[in-house]
Amino acid sequence: MRLDANAPRLILAPLQGFTDAVFRTTFAEHFTGFDSALAPFVATMPAERIHDRYFRDLLPERNQRLRIEPQILGNDVEGFILVGRRLGDLGYPDVNWNLGCPFRPVTKKRRGAGLLPFPEQVGDFLEKVLPAIPGRLSVKLRLGLKSPLEILKLLPVLNRHPLREIVIHPRTARQMYGGRPDLEAFELCAQASRHPVVYNGDIVSLRTYNELSARFTDVAGWMIGRGALSDPFLPEAITSGAEAASFNVQRFQAFYEDLFGRYREALSGPGHLLDRMKGFWTYFGVHFQKGAALCKRIHRTYHLPAYLELVARFFEEEAQWVAVTPGRASGDAECPAADG
Repeated sequence: MRLDANAPRLILAPLQGFTDAVFRTTFAEHFTGFDSALAPFVATMPAERIHDRYFRDLLPERNQRLRIEPQILGNDVEGFILVGRRLGDLGYPDVNWNLGCPFRPVTKKRRGAGLLPFPEQVGDFLEKVLPAIPGRLSVKLRLGLKSPLEILKLLPVLNRHPLREIVIHPRTARQMYGGRPDLEAFELCAQASRHPVVYNGDIVSLRTYNELSARFTDVAGWMIGRGALSDPFLPEAITSGAEAASFNVQRFQAFYEDLFGRYREALSGPGHLLDRMKGFWTYFGVHFQKGAALCKRIHRTYHLPAYLELVARFFEEEAQWVAVTPGRASGDAECPAADG
């Protein structure tokens, strides 16, 4: 949460397999800065396949420390309305439509970013969905499936509908998470949209935030995902304007130990737990001086006792937090990449 009412509005981005209720709650107990989180998507499906456990991660009692907005993935009007109404019954006034997922199994079915080249279908979907769901709708999208020109054709369609806001990741789906965000295209979109626009993509340090916020002064909010996983101190550095003021290995270790303990209770078996932790260390290793070497050793570890010994020794003997440097910003350069 924000401590300063004048601080920028920060939103935790949805990273499938990472930013679930366990992570969101633990993060909010140890760090400040985020106003809210966009939850990882739930996909539309036939009514007979939707059970209460499908919404377990979104239950209000599991999300008391950080306000969340659920996200829905799908192009099925009836399925979207069904899920939207179920989420409304849980007390959520707003939901988000995922038009940004770049992965081929999703896009080839015209879901996620696969819908971006088809503005007429998007418009027809909104015409039917918006009057039928109980709350407001926001949209998270990319510049296009293959070309940034696709969003410029889509924006007039979005402008015709009463959306709460749009979140733009200034890459195409083809780029995935590589290459540089297209800031020129984002600027055109922000100027063309009649809705509030949130920026999402590659905010990995106070410096990068300051550069972006100086350029895009009318942005309604800032969504941070991989940057906050690799540097959990980043949101409060942005809201306070004080780079490195809170960097503290002991503080990070306390967060990590709580996170590990809660996943140990939530996940079934040591294999699942170890896989989850390997994914997190892909990001956690970025800001430690010897994090790259630790990350590689962790990914070669297949038994939980060995993992526990490895991490305990790292915190006791080697852990030294370092500020972000070029080439270490996103986690991709130093450790095996994870989707985010």
